[in-house]
Amino acid sequence: MLFAQAAAAEPAAKTVLFNLVDWSVVHFGLQAGSPLYYTVYVLGVLACIVIPYLLGSVNPAILISRLVYHEDIREYGSGNAGTTNMLRTYGKKAALATFLLDLAKAALACFAGLLIWEMNGLGLAGFFVVFGHMFPVFEKFRGGKGVACLTVVALITSIFTNNWLVPFVPFAFLILLAAFVLVLVGTRYVSMASVICALLYPVLLRSLSGPNAGLCVAMAVLTACFVVYRHKDNLKRISNRTESQISFSRTEKKKIAGDDAAPGGSDGSDRKKKGRRSQEEDR
Repeated sequence: MLFAQAAAAEPAAKTVLFNLVDWSVVHFGLQAGSPLYYTVYVLGVLACIVIPYLLGSVNPAILISRLVYHEDIREYGSGNAGTTNMLRTYGKKAALATFLLDLAKAALACFAGLLIWEMNGLGLAGFFVVFGHMFPVFEKFRGGKGVACLTVVALITSIFTNNWLVPFVPFAFLILLAAFVLVLVGTRYVSMASVICALLYPVLLRSLSGPNAGLCVAMAVLTACFVVYRHKDNLKRISNRTESQISFSRTEKKKIAGDDAAPGGSDGSDRKKKGRRSQEEDR
């Protein structure tokens, strides 16, 4: 079994953190191979799955749109319950609040995983908090695309798995950040930059991680697959050149606004969504 194999390898891959699973085994004097021994590890695995998933299922974008604007963000813009759609629909303040809360819940989930089962727990927690954000149980499994959560997961995982040059320096995350900026500036597609970084994440983590990475690399691969899957519609729009691009200057914003207002540029549904954003700007 996976958790049994990881448990057997744990003494050779210790970090400096408290480990609730190992502490329980030692504290209660559980013998390896006994029913209680395996029960502790099963409970540890379940905790590293359920707690992060429930945290991820709490979606700040949906909560803010409901509590502040008395609407559902998923009915406007791209229909995605994430930071980018909040920015386009409600503005910078709503987007910033969404982004910070997404970061906070992802960080809480990652540190919970670390405390429960060290690096193996971090790997599981990192994936399931992103998965919960994408498919929240509280919102009929209609969530965001997980990029903000993945940002925190990548940062924390990079810190604790780095085995290159200087320990605990998140080189993998810094490279991902540079790649995101370069792709965003070059293409002006947030979705394109997000997908490329998601694909680079497990590659960099595998290249720069040490023997204490545990399940982190495997979970990074799985996370990347789901992030790409959640961006499939964006990738289709990029291919068709209908994906919205981010602007870096007021001149560009005016030009894009003018293009959007052109006759025949959108169907009735799109005009309704754009009209809703205009009303919010007028308030």
